[in-house]
Amino acid sequence: MKSHERSADAFLKVAHQFKLGGLDTEGFHPETKDLSTLAQKNMPEAIRALQRVDAQALGIFAHLHAEKLPALAAAIADTFHSGGRVFLCGCGATGRLSLALEWLCRDGLLPKKYAHKVVAFMAGGDAALIRSIEAFEDHPEFGARQLQELKFGKNDLLIASTEGGETPWVIGAAEKAARLSKRAPWFLYCNPDAPLRAAAERSARVLDNANIKKMNLSVGPMAIAGSTRMQASTVLMAAIGFALRHYCDPHAAMIAAQHWAQKEINLMGKRGRDFPEKTAQDEADAYLRGEYTLYSSADYALSVLTDTTERSPTFSLPIFENARREGAAPICLCYLHMPKTATPAQAWKTLLKRAPRCLEWDFCEAYSGKKELMGYDISDKVKRLRKKRVGKHKQHLFEIDNTKEALRVCFFGKTFLVQDPGDDVLERNLLLKMLLNTHSTALMARMGRCHGNVMTHVKPSNLKLIDRAIRYVQQLRALKNEKPLPYETICRALFDARENLKPDEPIVLKTLARLSGGR
Repeated sequence: MKSHERSADAFLKVAHQFKLGGLDTEGFHPETKDLSTLAQKNMPEAIRALQRVDAQALGIFAHLHAEKLPALAAAIADTFHSGGRVFLCGCGATGRLSLALEWLCRDGLLPKKYAHKVVAFMAGGDAALIRSIEAFEDHPEFGARQLQELKFGKNDLLIASTEGGETPWVIGAAEKAARLSKRAPWFLYCNPDAPLRAAAERSARVLDNANIKKMNLSVGPMAIAGSTRMQASTVLMAAIGFALRHYCDPHAAMIAAQHWAQKEINLMGKRGRDFPEKTAQDEADAYLRGEYTLYSSADYALSVLTDTTERSPTFSLPIFENARREGAAPICLCYLHMPKTATPAQAWKTLLKRAPRCLEWDFCEAYSGKKELMGYDISDKVKRLRKKRVGKHKQHLFEIDNTKEALRVCFFGKTFLVQDPGDDVLERNLLLKMLLNTHSTALMARMGRCHGNVMTHVKPSNLKLIDRAIRYVQQLRALKNEKPLPYETICRALFDARENLKPDEPIVLKTLARLSGGR
């Protein structure tokens, strides 16, 4: 038996635990069904379609979920007042939003006396911030181990977030926290309880655990099917962020979150906030010409890094190149530069507002350890390194910084001032997150990295993503009016296609071709 056949057999034995097609977060939003065509022919309308999905999600958050925040804020207040710490954790996009919230707490979201009482960690450690380590997601024991290694104690509070509500790593961390602390951990997720309970036994176990507090923040399908880095992670970040910001007045957390959401709905697409219409088209066309981008930001480096990193697993882009393996991997289309940092160590400490926390475990140190992280040089040196890497090709500078009244975005000789960005670091970073998500999704759609709103270039790098790729093959066959095929048949074709998959190839389209008689 060939290796890909054995791998398919192994997946099919556990596939029933990862068939998640019935969840809202895996659905296909009607507003963006023609996204790829719009992005190629009418970018302003593509941007408006994406913004309509954001507006719907924010409206649901304001009207149905904001009222849940005072309880979380009160739990945070009690933890701080009792001398405990608040831990934040997540996997992938929720891990990055957890790290971003820790950074925001140190940048003014909390008073100084409590700023260092917030500790965030993500699946795979800090190295996963710049390079997705999806394989960690499948292991609940890794979540529990990372929590313990950070010396989580009986007086500490864990706030665990998972967009889908079924991530094993997050569930493992939450269940461990429930055993270690006298404070019930919080479990935040974005799917209705009934289908989530039906989809995964592990999720039902959490929902039924009286020692874990739950907060359902379901806002419907994502703008790109399954791309929970977008609307789901936005509302999760807002919920935790406003609860932290207003821990001293829990009721104010609800009022502030509602006010913020309504303001963003009213201002969506207004002057300055429409910059993705220009930047997405310019950046996509530059890549199609064989050119590159260097993002530069001192004020918003973590938000920028999050968006650029998440393009890789969603759209099968090469990851950031690592100086330890110079020339061994394809050049990433874009990279990050942190101005006024002389070394990788200084840049990473500045970016995180603390020393990096990396995993030095024997089996994963090569990709999650500190030496690996330092190979991703985002300091001032990267300007020289990138110039050498791209050679004769053009590289465009994409600058994002702060003024007192606005966010300032400069790209392709154009400057955009995003007015009314909010009064504090939380609102400004939430706004930038949504704008960058819109920008990067639209530019990838223009480059043909999705079909409608189907993620054709998804990387099947963990069990959930394998199931997602199989379902996307089913969806595209249905759109072409082709005969439905058994799940197992598509699964085996996908593992066959994955055997010799090139880094830039779309696994979904390659599997479709195999099933249609092509190779």
